[in-house]
Amino acid sequence: MVKPHLITTHRIDAAATPPARSFTIDNTLKLDAAAELDALERGLLAPAASIPPKFFYDALGSTLYNAIVQTQEYYPTRTEAAIFEAYRAEIAAHIGTGKQFIDLGSGDSVKAEKWFASLKPSRYVAVDISETAAREALERLSSHADAPALAGLITDFSRVLDVKAVMNDSPTMFFYPGSSIGNFLPDEALWFLKQIRAHCTTAGSGLLIGVDAKKDRARLDAAYDDALGVTAAFNLNTLRNVNTLLGTDFDVRDWQHRGFYNETMGRIEMHLEARRDLIVRVRGTVRSFAQGERIHTENSYKYAPEQFAALLVEAGFAAPRSWQDPRGDFSVFYADAQVA
Repeated sequence: MVKPHLITTHRIDAAATPPARSFTIDNTLKLDAAAELDALERGLLAPAASIPPKFFYDALGSTLYNAIVQTQEYYPTRTEAAIFEAYRAEIAAHIGTGKQFIDLGSGDSVKAEKWFASLKPSRYVAVDISETAAREALERLSSHADAPALAGLITDFSRVLDVKAVMNDSPTMFFYPGSSIGNFLPDEALWFLKQIRAHCTTAGSGLLIGVDAKKDRARLDAAYDDALGVTAAFNLNTLRNVNTLLGTDFDVRDWQHRGFYNETMGRIEMHLEARRDLIVRVRGTVRSFAQGERIHTENSYKYAPEQFAALLVEAGFAAPRSWQDPRGDFSVFYADAQVA
């Protein structure tokens, strides 16, 4: 089903303290549910089976992801947060204040919210695929003392980034934290960065982005295969979600999680591996899996700082400024758009 283009407005009781701001949510998400399920079926029936990572995130999957970032082994979230805290004033001074703040994959908007006091944005736009998440975040922010003008955009920017409907002509800072850029193949990452650059049409615009760095294999392997098995549960839960959506008959007990660093490709890979020879019914088709055969569920590319800086320049940004943690585990970049 295709969701229509619509604009909704939410207002909080004017008697609230501090006074709440009204906000709009512009929904341009166009999803064909039948086509999405057909693509999922094709991936499962392909010789090298795969499940897109978007199918991690049913209600349980989202809860498990929130648990992953709390595990001892999973360093990216807390390391990026530590860089932001250590260098917030310096980063803000470099970026400048009063810009339009567009938060790509905003979720609960907590990461963005921490920048309001130092960057003093003119307006904040939460961009997410989930209208529920964006609405709840904007409702919370509407009473925030440091909150600027608020807006939301519901879209799937992994396909095409189009945020013109919620932008104005003022200088804009795009915000893409969490090393989510690593989920794109390298050529797709370049394409995505070029799209962001194309939206930076006003002098003073740029991109603040978090990027996970390459490091020793043992630490990367542990981060994606924690001792508590939280990441394993997160990956295996995908099969339960696929059963619900597609009517397949996966038994999670027949599968095991594999998460490891592929040094040749420079990426973490996540797979589900069959514990035995088995058969799965995918709609009307029988799919055989041999013991040890895998279903590929996610990639997460890692970038050396100089490698990602070069990617930003290739995408049309000026040479970026970067900040790292003491171990060099994670990088934060700010790149100005080169506007004629």
